[in-house]
Amino acid sequence: MTMNAKSLKYTLVALAMIAAGMSEANAQAGRFMETGATAKAPVGHVGFCQENPAECEPDGKGAVVVKLDRERWNELIAVNTEVNARIRPVTDIELFGVEEYWTYPVDGAGDCEEYVLEKKRVLLNRGWPASALLITVVKDTNNAGHAVLTVRTDQGDVILDNQIEAVLPWYSAPYRFVKRQSTSHPAKWAAISDLRTSTLASIGN
Repeated sequence: MTMNAKSLKYTLVALAMIAAGMSEANAQAGRFMETGATAKAPVGHVGFCQENPAECEPDGKGAVVVKLDRERWNELIAVNTEVNARIRPVTDIELFGVEEYWTYPVDGAGDCEEYVLEKKRVLLNRGWPASALLITVVKDTNNAGHAVLTVRTDQGDVILDNQIEAVLPWYSAPYRFVKRQSTSHPAKWAAISDLRTSTLASIGN
């Protein structure tokens, strides 16, 4: 079955409404996250950049968004599903003996950051631009810190997550969005203005 850009846009919105029960407030949030002031990088990401400096340098190509055609949309779904199935959820304490340590999956295991880093690596290897693949910190439904991968597309920002199998527009995820990587420099972070919530939590790590 073929799908043009316009029908794809409505498919994304329909999927979001079904999966997350999109409220009127969510609908008013906009397709793209609003970012503002510089935010403190998570300590785990600071450590990751120290160990992987080449992956935390700007590529000099500028900030871009991906044209989300049917092939790209299917690729996002496939990568999200494949990585979620391949990695076993294990905490950093169990794996490394520390509260927070960001790295690529070790022996097929990891927590939310490992899922995100692996999805980003897979998509980069498939030719997706780094500036469109941004690690994002949220508060989940248990008010705990959680990481997802934001993908910037011409249809809006969508997220790849290990807690929710569907690839959703950001505003339909039941999370409070706190901060994400800068589009211009992967080692820098920016605060997210999440207008769907009356208060915006901050995460120290």
